[in-house]
Amino acid sequence: MESFVVIDLGSNSIRMKITQILHGNYLKVTGQYKDYVRLSENMGPERTLKPVPIERTMNALRRFKSIYDKLPRAHVRAIATAAVRQAQNQADFLKLVKDELNLDFDVISGKEEAYLDYLGVVRTLPIGDCLIMDTGGASTELILVKDGKVENLISLPFGAVTISQTYNLGDAIPALNLFDAMTFTEQHLTSVAWLSKAHKLPLVCLGGSNRSLAKIMRRRQDCDPDDLPDINGFMMTAEDVFSITRDMISRNKSGRSNIPGLTKSRADVIVGGLIPINLVLRTCHINEIVCSSSGLREGALFDYLEQKKQDKKRQPEVDDADTDEDQDD
Repeated sequence: MESFVVIDLGSNSIRMKITQILHGNYLKVTGQYKDYVRLSENMGPERTLKPVPIERTMNALRRFKSIYDKLPRAHVRAIATAAVRQAQNQADFLKLVKDELNLDFDVISGKEEAYLDYLGVVRTLPIGDCLIMDTGGASTELILVKDGKVENLISLPFGAVTISQTYNLGDAIPALNLFDAMTFTEQHLTSVAWLSKAHKLPLVCLGGSNRSLAKIMRRRQDCDPDDLPDINGFMMTAEDVFSITRDMISRNKSGRSNIPGLTKSRADVIVGGLIPINLVLRTCHINEIVCSSSGLREGALFDYLEQKKQDKKRQPEVDDADTDEDQDD
């Protein structure tokens, strides 16, 4: 038995998931942890990680280390995405983490992030042709899937935190700011030539902002709070998304904080986080949304298991005759 530990450092939150790998590759999740560290906060046009969010992140990493250090046979993979990927002081941050915690972060490219999202989704949901969308804090990944395989993928340099901060969408929503934010996002989306191939395909959505839609919708359906439907595979219509977004825009930060199903710490970035999905639904005339609770962290696990499988295949076979001869000696 071994434990696979994946640390996912995003722009808005840092998460750690611990999975036991038992005999026969039976998987058992034994721990999930999350802190909202807002690493990309106030990065500005100079794209530098600031001291306060760095310290919040280090505090979370210290807590995580105190947990995984106690695990026997733990394989730790630490992944950093958009905030660290874009940071001009990336090397300084990585050195700080290495020197203090002896932890090496793998700063993956946007395409690698999109591929891990794909792995996490296709191994946990029965999907065929679809468009996968992951809206994070500072990037948005789109993956076009045909016959269960990746046909196209891209990572776009905007997300919930960056859109919300750039266009001042954290509290009451000024109409001009919202227009500018939507125009900026739409220009990026319409520059993706292959996105037209997703016309009327189901949209599989993940990422904190998109999953918030499902959490809010569950509560709107008068579900018992103690018996809510699973997020993974939860289905919504485009009109459900539009309705929830309209409600978000009509409120200020305090009002959004009181919406059942929305985490209070997300109230200042949720409007920016929902702009990409609204535009994709309209641009591609998509009516069906399927929520996925799996993504990068699960994709990293499946990638690790596949690598182990390939490594085992590459091991040279032991000749039985040679083994017997060695034992006779």
